Amino acid sequence: MQKNLVEKADKFAGYTALILIFLGIIQIIYGEFISKSIALVANGVDCIGDGFVSAVVWVGLRFFNKPANQKFNYGYYKMENLASGLAAVVMIGLAAYICFRSYNQLVDPQVVETPILGAILAFIAAIIALGLGFYKYFKNKKTKMGSVRLEAFNTIKDGTASGLTVVALIFDSFGFYFVDGLVGFIIAAIIVTIGFASIKESSYMLIDACDVECIDIGTSVKQIAELVKGVKTAHVVRLRRSGPVYQGELEIEVSEDMKIKEFNEIKNKIKNKILDVFPEIERVTITAITKDE
Repeated sequence: MQKNLVEKADKFAGYTALILIFLGIIQIIYGEFISKSIALVANGVDCIGDGFVSAVVWVGLRFFNKPANQKFNYGYYKMENLASGLAAVVMIGLAAYICFRSYNQLVDPQVVETPILGAILAFIAAIIALGLGFYKYFKNKKTKMGSVRLEAFNTIKDGTASGLTVVALIFDSFGFYFVDGLVGFIIAAIIVTIGFASIKESSYMLIDACDVECIDIGTSVKQIAELVKGVKTAHVVRLRRSGPVYQGELEIEVSEDMKIKEFNEIKNKIKNKILDVFPEIERVTITAITKDE
């Protein structure tokens, strides 16, 4: 099931990349050579950047489907985290460029030509991006993949930026050209906020850090194990997240005279109970210890 969900997310990311890049090119051409609107150009650059982000995520998801092998014993799940981090770096770089252009517009405001036509173009881009973003978010919610979630939010963010561009162009039609630069700064701030949050999450996963969600799952796993008959206590729970799945280790204390067959039965019960509650845990290794150990 997880593989099917990933394949769907893969297709959505690919389609989104093409659509956003196309919309971005149109807005840049119109904004740069016809309307002279910095907000429209910035939104076009943002669209292309978001399209590139979707393309990076698409590449990451292609690696995700590869099975584990001798070199990558745990599979290619962390390619998804790497793709998410790279996408965020691209977003922050684009934000810096938008800030530079916006600053120039605030210091020396330029006349914006045919702002209403530009607003219509930005409005169309906003509707398409918001529709794609929300559709992907709700369709791919079950994957629990950071890059897929980032890509959906990034598309929604692009629609929001396009909406702000519409507002800027409406003000431009009344001669308030400085709003062009102001909206550019707002778009850049939105990009940076999402980008840094994504880098933080991806970095945590790449160095196997256990965040709040991971700690909560570990506590629950310990409690589940201790409810199984024959388990005295669970001492150690280690979890590492790779993409949308968790892999972990669990140590349980059992009686010294317990037979191997009995331990295997307990181990299977614990695994089944854990998977019933947390299907995102792909693999958990359970070892037995005695009090003397």
